[in-house]
Amino acid sequence: MTRVLIVDDHPIVLQGCRRVLQDAGVCEVVEAGDAISGYRLFRRARPDVIIVDLSLQGNRLSGLDLIHRMRVHDPRVPILVLSMYSDPYIVSRSLDTGATGYVLKEAGPRDFLDAFQTVRCGKPYLNHDIAIQVAMLGSRRSEGALAELSPRELQTLTLLAEGKPYREIASDLNISYKTVANSCSQLKVKLGARNLPELIRIAVQQLATDSQALLKPKRTP
Repeated sequence: MTRVLIVDDHPIVLQGCRRVLQDAGVCEVVEAGDAISGYRLFRRARPDVIIVDLSLQGNRLSGLDLIHRMRVHDPRVPILVLSMYSDPYIVSRSLDTGATGYVLKEAGPRDFLDAFQTVRCGKPYLNHDIAIQVAMLGSRRSEGALAELSPRELQTLTLLAEGKPYREIASDLNISYKTVANSCSQLKVKLGARNLPELIRIAVQQLATDSQALLKPKRTP
């Protein structure tokens, strides 16, 4: 009997995953709506496979932190990330942290089940398109942390470094509060920040370093 732990704060996602897995013959599914509860269930239920969302509500423990803690306790349990983010940097960070596979929430039931069955056997899983993007990312990492950010993310990071709150950033960029919050969640993953204060500290440091590099006079041959 395979016991599966699903950690996701969206009830509809939990229900959909449970239905797909149970229809496929997985006998037991346990669920958690946040990372803290997920870690407690992980220690208590001893699941055979874990499915984790990266964007978990609350500041105490993110999806990546949860994966890291699980890996420290059990380096062998298969962990499948189920996420809305297709950014290759986020995928790469997830794999580096300890995820066995990565599948998008927009994937159909067949693809989700294929990902689950693959990691259950202890094999890594990425779909073809994401695997190519992650491979290409490796050749660009030497360009620095800020090189991977979009123009909107750089704008958001700059305003964070200036000490502006989400609502003021939303007003300055003429976008919604939710868009700013989602962008900052992605920035935390990309820059390795555990919480908002750490993201702001990294923003100040990175932008200062980047500015100094631009202002530094270049040597003439």
